[in-house]
Amino acid sequence: MPGPLGMGVATGDGRLLDARGRAERPLFTLGAPRRGELWETTAIPEIRVQAAALAQELLAPLTRPARAARRPRRRPVDAHGLALSTHAEAAAAYRTGLDRVLKVRAAAEDAFERAVTLDPGFALGHAALALVGHECGADVDVPRALADAQRSARERADERERSFVDVVTRRIHGDDGDGALLRHLEAYPADALALATAVPTIAFSGINDLDDAYALRLVERTSPVYDGHWFPTSLLAFLRQEEGRYGEAGELAHRALAAEPAAGHAVHALAHVHYESGAHATGRDWLDGWVSGQGRGAVHRAHFSWHVALHELALDDTAAVRKRWFAQLAPGRVTGVRALVDSGSLLWRARLSGSWRGRIPAADVLGTVAQEVVERPATAFTALHAAVALAAAGDLAALRRLRDHAAGADEVQREIIVPLCESFAALVEERFHDAARGLDALLPGLRKVGGSAAQREVVEETLLYALVAGGRCDAARRLLDARLDRQHAPRDRRMLAGLPV
Repeated sequence: MPGPLGMGVATGDGRLLDARGRAERPLFTLGAPRRGELWETTAIPEIRVQAAALAQELLAPLTRPARAARRPRRRPVDAHGLALSTHAEAAAAYRTGLDRVLKVRAAAEDAFERAVTLDPGFALGHAALALVGHECGADVDVPRALADAQRSARERADERERSFVDVVTRRIHGDDGDGALLRHLEAYPADALALATAVPTIAFSGINDLDDAYALRLVERTSPVYDGHWFPTSLLAFLRQEEGRYGEAGELAHRALAAEPAAGHAVHALAHVHYESGAHATGRDWLDGWVSGQGRGAVHRAHFSWHVALHELALDDTAAVRKRWFAQLAPGRVTGVRALVDSGSLLWRARLSGSWRGRIPAADVLGTVAQEVVERPATAFTALHAAVALAAAGDLAALRRLRDHAAGADEVQREIIVPLCESFAALVEERFHDAARGLDALLPGLRKVGGSAAQREVVEETLLYALVAGGRCDAARRLLDARLDRQHAPRDRRMLAGLPV
């Protein structure tokens, strides 16, 4: 029988089904013929797991004692050996979803949905669905998925699965979710989905107060249980570049990509290595090739495109920046928070450096985002980018509403976002001295907002614009010299050369 969507063949855990849907004949397959059921089934790691399961199935009649009592059937496991309280077909779908999450690939929720369709009592499948819906913006009915996870955990789940359901419940309800996640990882270091959730790189929000040193210890402590697997290596690559250890980060990223060319975390780490070290031409060419190849299935493809555009901006390639924005980052191609963070900030940075002439379509970007997200954001990171987009659109009223919200929000929003909004408002009103003074005072504490150095750099570039516009060319020259000491960028050299003596 043909497999789902007419791809490959239909099987019962690898055993071919006949025309009546029965798996009675001793005929098996693995690898590409199962792509309709598993999708991720053509690489060596997936085929290896299937081959091991098939070997056990074929050898069982030869190794089972003639009159042995029937033993409980072994539960299927995930790709890292953790048992799953479900049957083989649902487990295979879950492994596909997990694999997509770890690679930062699209449609993980589809695989998790298939797992719980095959087994409605699979607690871990429901919990994974709720998690990607809550934290990754996947199209999931989060309350329903969470309720199904809780019900299934009570009826049929082991201790690890119940612990993970509790983690997801607490993260969704804001009830010590970070603490529960760290305790879960202490007990179950091989839980790759939990590790991916904890370490903020690109897929998940991570643990809010997880500093770099603790994040490194977390990854380094859990890595041995993965036995050289590319996933923790790719996380470690990202954390190393955050420390400024670009050579080591690049080596780790390349090692992970050699094992898995679609490893999104490793790609993200390498993108930052190229940018922060000033290898803009190399970074542009490498990442552009990946985006148009392996990156076609990436769930955050727009963010990778943003990284390519940053290289083009640094190289002062105005035509390339505009072309990429309209082809890959314009509203309609990117929406929601991703548009706010990537598309909006790129427009602003292009305008500040003189790389975008005429009107910038910032209002179009804001039109793809719910007003509540822009003016009442939940995090300081989103608030920073909302302020950038509102300044780009010249919307002073909305900037003030964002400031008022931040004044009553968490400590970081009060400390950073309130004066940031005031500084951006001063810039829009062409009070350049006030804007520069406010932005300069914010730079030392800006790391508290979260995100990467490349993302937070938009504030420094706004300061540079305010200094030049306010006639403070000596201060602008010092800032440009410091930037050029960090990395070579033709755009910065052009701006430095254009300053009046």
